[in-house]
Amino acid sequence: MTVGPTGASQPTRTGPCVVIAGGGTAGHIEPALALADAVMRLRPDARVVALGTERGLEKTIVPARGYPLEMIPPVPMPRKPNVDLLKLPLKVRSAVKTTREVLERVGADVVVGFGGYVALPAYLAARGRVPIVVHDSNAKVGLANKVGARFAERVAVAVDDSGLPSAEIIGIPLRESIINLDRAALRAKAREFFGLDPHAPTLLVFGGSQGARSINNAVSGAARQLADAGIGVLHAHGPKNTLAVQSVPGAPPYVAVPYLERMDLAYAAADAALCRCGAMTVAEVSAVGLPAVYVPLPIGNGEQALNARPVVNNGGAFLVDDADLTPAKVAELVIPMLTDPRRLASMSTAAQGTGHREAADVLARMVLDAAHKGVS
Repeated sequence: MTVGPTGASQPTRTGPCVVIAGGGTAGHIEPALALADAVMRLRPDARVVALGTERGLEKTIVPARGYPLEMIPPVPMPRKPNVDLLKLPLKVRSAVKTTREVLERVGADVVVGFGGYVALPAYLAARGRVPIVVHDSNAKVGLANKVGARFAERVAVAVDDSGLPSAEIIGIPLRESIINLDRAALRAKAREFFGLDPHAPTLLVFGGSQGARSINNAVSGAARQLADAGIGVLHAHGPKNTLAVQSVPGAPPYVAVPYLERMDLAYAAADAALCRCGAMTVAEVSAVGLPAVYVPLPIGNGEQALNARPVVNNGGAFLVDDADLTPAKVAELVIPMLTDPRRLASMSTAAQGTGHREAADVLARMVLDAAHKGVS
């Protein structure tokens, strides 16, 4: 046995050491951890080490999933020219030096980046020393991955027209618990878990980990119309928000919760979803076969709408601008969809048809191949 970076005992390995760089947000962390799980399925003798920073969600998520985490200085890219931009070269130099020391200490055989401010120093530290594989989940590629792709062994993307040269379209790596989710088998348990009607068509509503006020207001404003149509609702409104919906006697419950710890059960309980359309959200909702109403985040570079577009074009979802999401629009789209079983089934099939359920294993094979070339 050897002692790993976190102080925990690690089995002596004979396989490759894979270093994943995907910190900051869940959109970077979850694909990285899905890859880590796939690597360990294919090569149980391998070792996976994650890079992260003190400010990212990986600080708690990665250790909870059983992987050692090495901390490096963050290199956030300023959105506007300011004094932070002048400090950037010094910050990059410091982060690259620390990251290079980590790669040498853990014996990295390959570095896999998923974008964000953890990936950039990882790419620069590994350049010319350790093979690099880049994966980008978004329809619009970020700066870090544009840099990493220039000297990567392999480049993988979720959708076509990413703009990255020589990119291979593989989809987004997803957790096994999502890929293998049997919604029908879990439905009764899931409905009971949340206190939902066991038989009523049910809408799942969420706006990301912090919720979305516009979604909260629009759906809760349509609560009476949904109840009159016999539709139940499971609504995650965000821990910093409150939501009060008056119950309608004899109607399916409208269940409001701050946060969904068990997304697998939430997906199983639902017949359709109304939510934002970050890349991971679209991938998961499509993989489990939920028809959806996607409401892109109204700020940023428009990538959320691009994430949802393939599913919408395939007939598996609707796309509504945030400014157009009113209680009337919710009722107009949701009620006909959820009260027509044939339409639901057709949209479910269309949504699943846009997914790449094998993405984690495909990426793992690419990574292990790059690691093998690096040591051969």
